[in-house]
Amino acid sequence: MTIRVVIADDQMMVRQGFTVLLDAEPGIEVVGQAVDGLDAVAKVAELTPDVVLMDIRMPGLGGIEATRRITEPAGSTVRVLVLTTFNLDEYVYEALRAGASGFLLKDASVAELAQAVRVVAAGDALLAPNITKRVIAEFSRVTQTPRIPERGRAGVLTERETEVLFLIAQGLSNAEIAANLVVAEQTVKSHVGRILVKLGLRDRTQAAVFAYETGLIRPAGY
Repeated sequence: MTIRVVIADDQMMVRQGFTVLLDAEPGIEVVGQAVDGLDAVAKVAELTPDVVLMDIRMPGLGGIEATRRITEPAGSTVRVLVLTTFNLDEYVYEALRAGASGFLLKDASVAELAQAVRVVAAGDALLAPNITKRVIAEFSRVTQTPRIPERGRAGVLTERETEVLFLIAQGLSNAEIAANLVVAEQTVKSHVGRILVKLGLRDRTQAAVFAYETGLIRPAGY
């Protein structure tokens, strides 16, 4: 099944470069390009892609608000993969909160780009766990004040589901979580699915953000 992609970036060379690279990959097709956030929202409505590669910093409607408009509607299945030039872009965390499924540095290799698109399209949204973990933790630390953990919505989770959520927030894959808890990987997948349903979350990235924002896990230095 072909993964349909829209690329949103205000730089023509970036759009064209990514288009050439992705179109050369089996099972991936770039179906549209957008010059800014507003154009991206329109292209998604028109073309119904599976994945949007979204630049954060664009004139007019930026990538964060565009991401929110694309992912907010009930039933939306479009995944947004944020593109950034900087390893710790100040807006990456906000993009994740807005509904992005992950992020990728613009200097990533072709293999990393294609793999990122495939991972996001499959719903395994937490990309490059070691990098994503650092970004989520850092921007949770600098944008929020320390607080005593409050279970709130997380109270609906079982003890084991809470353990799995904690490990998701640390950037572990299903296989790594399975090894950590000494259970089958399929069991972990089932736990992850139940966590997302119970908390009303779209994917693993939102689950990680939720864990930090509710105080279930605290960034380094708290």
